[in-house]
Amino acid sequence: MTEAAAADTGITDAALTPVDVHLAAILDAIRPLAPAALPLAEAGGCVLAEDITARVALPSFDNSAMDGYAVRAADVASATERAPVTLPVTGEVTAGDPGAYALVPGTALRITTGAQLPSGADAVVPVEWTDGGAARVAIRQAPREGNAIRLAGGDAREGETLLERGTRLRPMQIAVAAAAGRDRVLVRPRPRVVVLSTGNELAEPGTPLVPGRIWDSNSYMIAAAAREAGCAACRHAIVPDDPAGVLPALEDQLTRADLLVTTGGVSMGGEHDVVKAALRRLGTVTFRKVAMQPGMPQGFGTVGEDRTPLFTLPGNPVSAYVSFQLFVRPAIGALQGDRALRLPVVRAALTAGVRSPAGRRSFLRGVLGNGTGADGRRRVTPLSGQGSHQIAALGRADALIVVPERAAQLSEGDEVDVLVLPA
Repeated sequence: MTEAAAADTGITDAALTPVDVHLAAILDAIRPLAPAALPLAEAGGCVLAEDITARVALPSFDNSAMDGYAVRAADVASATERAPVTLPVTGEVTAGDPGAYALVPGTALRITTGAQLPSGADAVVPVEWTDGGAARVAIRQAPREGNAIRLAGGDAREGETLLERGTRLRPMQIAVAAAAGRDRVLVRPRPRVVVLSTGNELAEPGTPLVPGRIWDSNSYMIAAAAREAGCAACRHAIVPDDPAGVLPALEDQLTRADLLVTTGGVSMGGEHDVVKAALRRLGTVTFRKVAMQPGMPQGFGTVGEDRTPLFTLPGNPVSAYVSFQLFVRPAIGALQGDRALRLPVVRAALTAGVRSPAGRRSFLRGVLGNGTGADGRRRVTPLSGQGSHQIAALGRADALIVVPERAAQLSEGDEVDVLVLPA
């Protein structure tokens, strides 16, 4: 799709770039980070750049699934509560014991969970089915052959692929890699993100506030959002509205960043457009008016020898946050070779009517209900305070209600797409 085809999406202003076109241009420019072999303890949140296979069968030996007694099922087939079968206990096998044990027919071996099954045994009697005897044990219930036994290879066969390339390593996948004996894995690492806020009106939180100033919330918010998306993120000190200072501040961060984000300085035009003025000299950053609300002024490009992706987001906090989730979050995934790092989408019915500017895709803040109504549909409630500066309302939201470009007005009960914000 080209910008000339914007009319097909309901865009009425040819100067506006559709949301999907802007995102496609971003993803086309992203190149995944080079893989690195990291210790398993440092690989959480990274994306695999190799397949992980089972070096040995999992488990690698037959073992007991419960504390109890290893027996031959045939020896205790007649056991009942009223007529228990009593067997001599000839020893004990514990988890981690490397010894080779053999079960003599007509006897039992005490066994703990995870212990290697002795040869000759074909069932484990849970201790709850017995009197717990040490020298002799009375068994009150007959086990079937194979009872409470974990067979070698029952979880995975030797050589089987356990984790595929492109998998994001969450705690469960870290466990799988460790169970496969891997102490290092080849991954695309967590992107390093640096966030800069610009503006003479900004003050550091914790400092006295004077008339005309506001405390900087954007850089803290975007850095936290980047960490939530799996990055190693930090914020730069506030950069004043001085074009001569913006570019050096960005260039200083290139050695420590895989992705740069600025907020502010892109929407006013003229002398106040300090970020735009500084970056236009590079000729590698494109500034657009995107057909969305909030967040119309957007900039994206690459800077430096390594072509580090750079996002220039609007200065209003709601605009900056929505822009991060729509554009920066997918770019972070693309840096790791993970095209699925997007906000989940659900369908829900509006509990109240909403309005939206014609020709723009609106992302209204809302609260998504946990249950469903009598009609089986989820509900989403638009919040009051939809201004792009209203950060208090943003703090109450857990969802973004998507109002399509063609829909200037939606009514209560209308079903919409809802982007679920990170918890």
